[in-house]
Amino acid sequence: MKTILISFALFLAFGSVILAQGTAGTNAKYEYRYLIDMPTAGILNKGFVGVTSDVLPGGDLIERIEVGVFDNVSFGISYGGQNIIGAGSPKWYAYPGVNIRVRLLNETVSMPALTLGFDSQGKGEYFDSTSRYAVKSPGFFAAASKNFAFMGYLSLHGTLNYSLESKDGDDFVDLRVGAEKTLGSDVSLIGEYDFAFNDNANKYFGSGNGYLNIGIRWSIGAGFTLGFDLRDLLDNKKWSPSSADRALRLEYIKSIF
Repeated sequence: MKTILISFALFLAFGSVILAQGTAGTNAKYEYRYLIDMPTAGILNKGFVGVTSDVLPGGDLIERIEVGVFDNVSFGISYGGQNIIGAGSPKWYAYPGVNIRVRLLNETVSMPALTLGFDSQGKGEYFDSTSRYAVKSPGFFAAASKNFAFMGYLSLHGTLNYSLESKDGDDFVDLRVGAEKTLGSDVSLIGEYDFAFNDNANKYFGSGNGYLNIGIRWSIGAGFTLGFDLRDLLDNKKWSPSSADRALRLEYIKSIF
């Protein structure tokens, strides 16, 4: 929460003199690397740094930093835990997450962008008994993204992934699809559906409905994007008594040159 408040204060201080946009709306300057939980084919340009804060139910907080290290190559690390926000003792994740992505094909008029990558950061509670997060990390993934001019812009995304969190007995390749629709110059509506082929065979976790998530993104200026998400609208998770949950995201992207 301190990170969010500090970032928002910086925006209030400098947003009026820096006009760069975030990742949402028709004036977006940067690509999505993730919609909500699913990775996309987006990538940070060389010399840019992205910092993302995810605030999830249960006081969970995940911080992610990514750097465009070469043309079409980015690297990042992440870390977080449960009950970071709220009362009681925090429960930090045992290990940080790492992510790397390589853009193999840039988008053209006829072809989507194609990116290969790896991301070991899951979300939510970590279950020691099965060595997995409540929301599994993507693991190895291949993502394709294509933009279309349609009342602003419409972006379609698809991802195949294989998570290394397979000790729960659900070891399978997963498929995710998603979309972004711009709503004016600074706002976008996003949605994704995770078929959860790797999270539907264990009685303690997915029920077989898949994970449907929707969200809204607002480019508030100076490289900042603020997001609000509704996750698991199909009530797929068995390990929690609640249905859909709510989450916040704050992202900041800046050139280091």
